[in-house]
Amino acid sequence: MRIAIVDVGTNTTRLLIAEIAGGRFARELIRVGRVTRLGGGVDASGRLADEAIEREHAALGELRGMIEQTGADRRVAVLTSAVRDAANGSEFAREVAARHGLEVHVLSGDEEARLTYLGATDELVAAPAARILVIDIGGGSTEFVIGHRGELDFHVSTQAGVVRQSDRHIRHDPPTAAELDAVAVDVRGVLERAVPEAQRSGVARALAVAGTPTSLAAIAQRLDPYDPNRVHGYRLTAAVRDQLRAQLVVLPLEERRRVRGLHPDRAQTIIPGIVILTEAMDLFGLSEVEVSEHDLLRGAALAFSRNARG
Repeated sequence: MRIAIVDVGTNTTRLLIAEIAGGRFARELIRVGRVTRLGGGVDASGRLADEAIEREHAALGELRGMIEQTGADRRVAVLTSAVRDAANGSEFAREVAARHGLEVHVLSGDEEARLTYLGATDELVAAPAARILVIDIGGGSTEFVIGHRGELDFHVSTQAGVVRQSDRHIRHDPPTAAELDAVAVDVRGVLERAVPEAQRSGVARALAVAGTPTSLAAIAQRLDPYDPNRVHGYRLTAAVRDQLRAQLVVLPLEERRRVRGLHPDRAQTIIPGIVILTEAMDLFGLSEVEVSEHDLLRGAALAFSRNARG
């Protein structure tokens, strides 16, 4: 089966076209992303902005062209934090289905966490009893999922995201120390309330997915062009993370756009992303995370191909 998955996120919209055989991931045909900042301002206004919606439709039109050229037996769009939080999210979801010929699913936080864990651990080789943590830092939310033996033990979707916290606290370029401290305090409180103390210890392996950790892995290795094979499996230590933060935090946006390994469109959110990752690692007492290219897109491809009715 050939399936196309479009992930409409708060910051980025991504497309995966893949072949699934026997319920397993067989081959990736296309994987691309576009930064649209669909959720910019949602935390304050409660609505998707008109200009953000237009950017999103333009990106979806481009991605639809790729789907038409490649072909797919099923075409699914999964919409996450920005859409489920916005007062006009349901209206926007209907527009996406009508204008772009996609089967639209607005995911709950729990569904997003489950699909992310499925994608991240699909091909993982680990001891059956090992507790595996998946950290997914998005634009409007961060998901934590813990499981073992392929089963979920704990999962939560939190109101911490690179766009949400940037909109709340960052007003200067580059951000001031006080602004970044405010992001850290905000995120720390959100995470501590969301993750019970009993869940914070005993993690044998931690996987970090999405744009913040993959960008940091690329910057650390000075990758140009981006190489997903070198990013996937990269072990990002707290020491390297902190070195990269010190390097980036003093640069204005235009200079961050030119940093080798960092996609220019991610330059605006990479610093709050580092703060969120730091707070997440500290919460679980992690000295390093394993960066993974396998995430919600892969999980959705597997889940929707196995369930013909969605």
